[in-house]
Amino acid sequence: MESRNCNMSRMWTKKMSKGVNLEIFQQPPSMKSVANLIIGMERLKGGMSAAVQSTDFSDKNLLTILLESVVEETFIIERTSAGPDSFSRGEEHPCSVTDSQKRSLVLVRNNLELLAVMLQGGSESCKVYLNMATYVHVRPNPEMGQPVVLGIRDTDFYLSCHKNGDKPTLHLEEVEDKTSLSEISSESEMRRFLFYKQDTGLNISTLMSALFPDWYISTATQNNKPVEICQKNAARHITFSIQRQI
Repeated sequence: MESRNCNMSRMWTKKMSKGVNLEIFQQPPSMKSVANLIIGMERLKGGMSAAVQSTDFSDKNLLTILLESVVEETFIIERTSAGPDSFSRGEEHPCSVTDSQKRSLVLVRNNLELLAVMLQGGSESCKVYLNMATYVHVRPNPEMGQPVVLGIRDTDFYLSCHKNGDKPTLHLEEVEDKTSLSEISSESEMRRFLFYKQDTGLNISTLMSALFPDWYISTATQNNKPVEICQKNAARHITFSIQRQI
């Protein structure tokens, strides 16, 4: 055993046969030195016939050997796509709707209007029920409420909101092809049929236009007046009792 001094550390060297030198350092060896040592020992254990000329492998040799023993792995890359900015239709159910004054909705077919009427006994057959279809948005906003489309049961009429002049107005529109309402793009004109149902209590809700935020379906303070759309500070009733029918 012979010893010698180095600038960085003390090192002992023992000569080995077949051209292999085993060097032991007090300092931690580099990763390349460890790899060279392991590969050299594996070759000796394998009883290779060719004599090892040197343990100093080049970077290319080291890369080749490591690649030969690498274990292939399969990576799954998750890709998320928001898709089109649209509302997709969910379930639909009939609802009984009355305003905060207990007035029901009545359809006047001649001019396609909904009136808020205090119905007397025996006139319940005039009351209309709304089919409420719920929608799911790709990026839901709970603060806005539940997107819905409102149709009059047993008819092809749907409530919509669009501008008539400078002011948003409420309309009844006939939609024969109901598949056109199965998915509504945020950028399309069909958004006029969407309303945000915002619950303010047990079965008490407001219905805000998706096309015109802060404009709500409302009834007048007087009886037998049309259902319209207004802003929150208007002298009208904007809350409704909406009860799902079985």
